[in-house]
Amino acid sequence: MFMYGSASLLPMLPMLRARLRSSAMFTTSVGFALCATNAAAQVAPKKAPVVIPQVEVVATRIPQAPHDVPASIEVIRGSDLRARGVTSLRDALALSAGVAIAPGGDNGPASATPEIWGLREFDAFLLVVDDIPWGGALNPAVTTLSLRDIERIEILRGPAPVTYGATSFVGVIHVVHSAAAATTTYLNATGGTFGTGSVAGDFVLPSTGLWKSRASVDVDREGFQDDRTSFARGHALLRTAKMEDHAKTWLTADVNILRQDPASPHPREGKALSSQTPLDANYNPNNAYLDENRVVVAAGFERSVLSGTTWGTTASYTYSGRNLFRGFLTDISNSANNASGFKENITENHLYADSHLIWPEYAHVRFMAGADILTASGEAKGATFTYTASLNGIAAPNVTEPTVLNKDAGNSRVFVGAYGSAEWRPTTRLNVSGGLRLNATNESRGEGASVSHTKPSGSVGIMYGLWEDSANHVRVFANYRDTFKPAAFDFSLAENEGVLNPEMSRSYEGGVKARTMDGRVDLEVSAFHMDFENLVTSTVVNNLPALINAGSTRFQGVEFAANVQLPNAVFARATYSIHDGKFVDFVQAFDGVPTQLAGKRFEMSAKALASAGLTLSPEQGFIAHASMNYTGNRYLNKRNSALVPAFSTIDAGVGFRTAITEFRVDGRNLGNRRDAVSESEFGDAQYYRMTARTVRAGVVVKY
Repeated sequence: MFMYGSASLLPMLPMLRARLRSSAMFTTSVGFALCATNAAAQVAPKKAPVVIPQVEVVATRIPQAPHDVPASIEVIRGSDLRARGVTSLRDALALSAGVAIAPGGDNGPASATPEIWGLREFDAFLLVVDDIPWGGALNPAVTTLSLRDIERIEILRGPAPVTYGATSFVGVIHVVHSAAAATTTYLNATGGTFGTGSVAGDFVLPSTGLWKSRASVDVDREGFQDDRTSFARGHALLRTAKMEDHAKTWLTADVNILRQDPASPHPREGKALSSQTPLDANYNPNNAYLDENRVVVAAGFERSVLSGTTWGTTASYTYSGRNLFRGFLTDISNSANNASGFKENITENHLYADSHLIWPEYAHVRFMAGADILTASGEAKGATFTYTASLNGIAAPNVTEPTVLNKDAGNSRVFVGAYGSAEWRPTTRLNVSGGLRLNATNESRGEGASVSHTKPSGSVGIMYGLWEDSANHVRVFANYRDTFKPAAFDFSLAENEGVLNPEMSRSYEGGVKARTMDGRVDLEVSAFHMDFENLVTSTVVNNLPALINAGSTRFQGVEFAANVQLPNAVFARATYSIHDGKFVDFVQAFDGVPTQLAGKRFEMSAKALASAGLTLSPEQGFIAHASMNYTGNRYLNKRNSALVPAFSTIDAGVGFRTAITEFRVDGRNLGNRRDAVSESEFGDAQYYRMTARTVRAGVVVKY
């Protein structure tokens, strides 16, 4: 595992130096500017050691600091997100190690597609919001994710086979909003390019006895350079909690109303994106839409029982109603009926419940045990049609929406799991942990037969402190994770009623976590290897998207991250990773010819990723941030005949804070790179580009 990382890294160093030299110069220059702006005339006094707060990570359900867990875990504080003016998932994870977020995609301009561990698949990661799987047993509901009033975001790279079982492979993104008892109020308004604007507020509600309540309300519209592309969203989040000495009870409700005008992916011809289609052309029918109404209600409690044992329970219900009317090119010509479209109405219902016990440490051992259930049922009614779109994309094609919805797709699935884990600390330097889960799943599609599986999954990890000195340390870790997940389902109208084979993976990871200078410098380097069976990938059947199993694949790589907390409220971070995802055994037909793809790199998976950023964020005074993201070369297709070069994007912003107000201007993708970043599952050999340069200005009132 480590030999692979070293062998892969050395040949790439000259290329990395050449490609990142200009970005490094930019970052260094900004660093000097930021530090000089806020520097004192005398040497800054020595600061107290940095306090590393306990956080509840999805790897264990037990509150722990990331450096205490033998896995690659990163925690982004809400204050850091606010300092960078974050408004999207791409912004939030821009400086995360080994993670690349493609904005937009098939689910609309409000969506995003993450790449973690070199795998860019919409359903390969798990999105969790306030302990609730966001999207349940189907696909992550990224379009309805709210980044208002965030306390922290936890990122676990690799699967979570014990705590969330049959729902994640390459990573978990856990978004945690501020507690109901939080007392800070934020009011803000923004405006920007392409008609972008928002108003929002996070505020305290009147208390009743021990019950504390908090609400977040926001209305947002975001426009894009792409023709006729935008989204508008109204969102409200209510949290209320009762805090007692040994118990907590809470309720939440989240309402999201989303209206999207979708963009079109850009078709490929041969080895490159087509020159016959304009950069921002939109081939959707006139008045195309991707609309969703989503309601989530959740409740839970946590209390002390049985002499210090903690009993926690969470339950949620989600309703989602989606309406789609859209189309895409099927022929790169001005011929008649060169486009296909579909109208679809989708209704989903989700239930989730988890109950677990965490025992206090006894004889250096701490145990956890629990069970959960995750259900989803959904039905889609729709119709397909063909139409004619002009290649110049200027005029929106007028298409009459179908009134007879004669195609359908349905899915019903139940995931049940019983799990347990143990953590043994025989000495202060050694930590051995492991967990096991028994998964029982049942699924049926449309009128097809029901399919059931009963399979175990689990993990084991070890961490040892080579050097420990108060907040400073050097620790080595390793883990093994075995994961099982029923295949994804996306309500395609291709009428493939069969249930695909479940996805399975085995992963190995090892690395070093170090902290020095009283916690001001934080380093982590890790290497991973994951063998994947039955990976679900996309194809096209009769001009409609469909899913197939991809045989055997392998993902491996090396990832590095470093944080430095500098004087004068300056925070610096840099990351670098090498990913190598390849097919091991997968035969797919192209133009009717079966083709073995063994040895080919996984499409859209960048060979290298890097990021660097500086943030100046004092309580009052001048504020600023600047960051660079580098995405290495990648193939657009499975046959590896279309290699596209690396590119870099730059984000930056400036502002000024007083005790209660903040004024800021933020720019994204300042170099206006428009490279292909994700592949469409709707249009065959079509790709979404990086969104164009945007600038947003705003004011925040805090009290």
